[in-house]
Amino acid sequence: MNRCLPLLAAALAVAATTTWAATPTLPAKADPAKGQQIFSTVCVACHNSDGNSSISVNPKLAGQHPEYLLKQMRNFKGEGGKQPERLNPIMNGMIAAYSDDQMRDIAAYLSEQKLKPEVSKNRDTIEYGRKLYRAGDQAKGLPACAACHGPTGSGMPAQYPRIAGQFTDYTESQLKSFRAGERANDSNKMMRMVALKMTDAEIKAVADYVAGLR
Repeated sequence: MNRCLPLLAAALAVAATTTWAATPTLPAKADPAKGQQIFSTVCVACHNSDGNSSISVNPKLAGQHPEYLLKQMRNFKGEGGKQPERLNPIMNGMIAAYSDDQMRDIAAYLSEQKLKPEVSKNRDTIEYGRKLYRAGDQAKGLPACAACHGPTGSGMPAQYPRIAGQFTDYTESQLKSFRAGERANDSNKMMRMVALKMTDAEIKAVADYVAGLR
C-alpha cells in the first residue's frame, strides 16, 4: 500500500467538506420522465437518447451522479446574467433556456440510465496509467486519482464524478483544459492543481486507464 495515500485522503477530506457544502442537491420533485422528454428532444444529437454518446469528444452522461450533472448544467448556464463558470459555446447556448427544475429533471433522468463503458486501448501504457491513478507520484506531489474518484472510478455522489468508462479523448481534453485554466469550475482549484503536475504522456495514460475501469 502506498504510504502517502492515508495522508492524502486526510487532506482531501478537509477540501471535501467545502465541496459538499457548495454542491447542489436534488429534491424529491425531480421528474426523470420530464427530463427524458427534454433530453430526447434537445440533447440527443450529441449525447444519444440515453446519454451514451458515440462521439468521443462528447462525454458519456449515463449513470452519472445527478448532483454533479446539475452542478455542471448550472455552471454552463451562469447565474443572474453573469458569465458562466464553465465556458463552452455549444453548451452555454443549449442550456440557457432551461430552468433549475428542468435541469434537475434532466439530471435525474440521466442518472437512471445504464452506462455503456469504453475500454482501455493502449496496452503499452496501461500499467503506467494504473500506477498514476492508484498511487500518484509522490516525488512530484501528484496525488492519486483514486483518492477522490475511488479505485473503480465510481466517484462519490454529490462530491466527485464517476469517470469510469469515459471516453479517453474526453478525459484527456478535460485534464488539459484544467491544466491550461480554460476549465475553472472545480472547487478549491483541486483539479487545476492536479493537472498542472501532469505531463501530456501522464494525462494520456491515466485517461486511457480510466476508460477501462468498471
